[in-house]
Amino acid sequence: MIDPQDVSGAEPDSRWSMPRGLIVILGLAALVVTVAGIQVAAPILAPIFLALMLTVAVHPLPVWLHRKGVPAWLATIAAILVVNGILVVLVLSLALSVAQLATLLPQYADDFTSLIDDAESFLNSNGVNSASAQTMLSQVDYATVFGFVDGILQAMLGIFSNLLFLAALLLFMAVDGSSYGSRMGIVTRMRPDIATALSAFSLGTRKYLVVTTVFGLIVAVIDTGALWALGIPLPVLWGLLSFITNYIPNVGFVLGLVPPALLALLQGGPGLMLTVIVLYSVINVIIQSVIQPKFVGDAVGLSVTFTFLSLVFWTWILGPLGAILAIPLTLMAKALLIDIDPSTRWVNTILSSSPTPPAPATTPTPPRHEKEEP
Repeated sequence: MIDPQDVSGAEPDSRWSMPRGLIVILGLAALVVTVAGIQVAAPILAPIFLALMLTVAVHPLPVWLHRKGVPAWLATIAAILVVNGILVVLVLSLALSVAQLATLLPQYADDFTSLIDDAESFLNSNGVNSASAQTMLSQVDYATVFGFVDGILQAMLGIFSNLLFLAALLLFMAVDGSSYGSRMGIVTRMRPDIATALSAFSLGTRKYLVVTTVFGLIVAVIDTGALWALGIPLPVLWGLLSFITNYIPNVGFVLGLVPPALLALLQGGPGLMLTVIVLYSVINVIIQSVIQPKFVGDAVGLSVTFTFLSLVFWTWILGPLGAILAIPLTLMAKALLIDIDPSTRWVNTILSSSPTPPAPATTPTPPRHEKEEP
């Protein structure tokens, strides 16, 4: 009979039915297939993810109303009306602003041509011959530049394009969410690790969305006021764009900066454009990079590098909506793939912005029965 021990005397690991390397390869292959499937189904899955995040965000509202004595069905309806009202106002504001921009941009066609001529003259006066200057500037035309600006706004508007489907999803999810507490109570008794991971995801996502929304409103108000004071056209539109792009980590404010900076360049020249860039950079860097992370850091718990990679990953898979939901989707994936299994929670030490050792598992001790004294 063959001895099950190898030459080193180590006992074989009975937990693994196949080599660990093969398990890793199979896991990576399954991940590639899953990502490809999500990317193909992105037009359907993206609104579902958005509806899920909105449902998680407003879930405390019907719970609070129910505790105040409001019937459960009325509390659910109130939550649905609040979310759909916010979406409708946001979509209508974006659509109206895009229409206003479409009528405004043609007025700057002559200014753009004059700006290109000035740039060519500047290059010629600094030793760049006319042919080279024309070749360099020929790729910069009015349609390309403002097509980029219009593309940013259309992408933001396209996020909510399937509004009817999104409203229906919110209705069904809100109705199901009314029994979320009782369901989680059952899951907690049956699978406490799964319940802990899902609860941590819900709480972390809710904190992130609330904090990001509050700071997005602050940034939007300040940016709108600054642009209005400088005389930049459509300051409310650019403030709204700042609010939406605040949900995009790391690089969001850059997307919100491009359109007003270009309008400032056409309206007042390089000086006004630099003023807008400096104001946006100071306001957004201080709020988004210094103040906001102190409030949202505990909720997210992700390193800056991993946050940026999450942004790239989800944008590649789901498009513009993936950029906005990058952090909540990452928290959901982390809850389902890492936090749900105690044996994989060590990965949080690598992903976290401020790694802390996981709390040791504690085994509940049975209650002691004291002897009765005579």
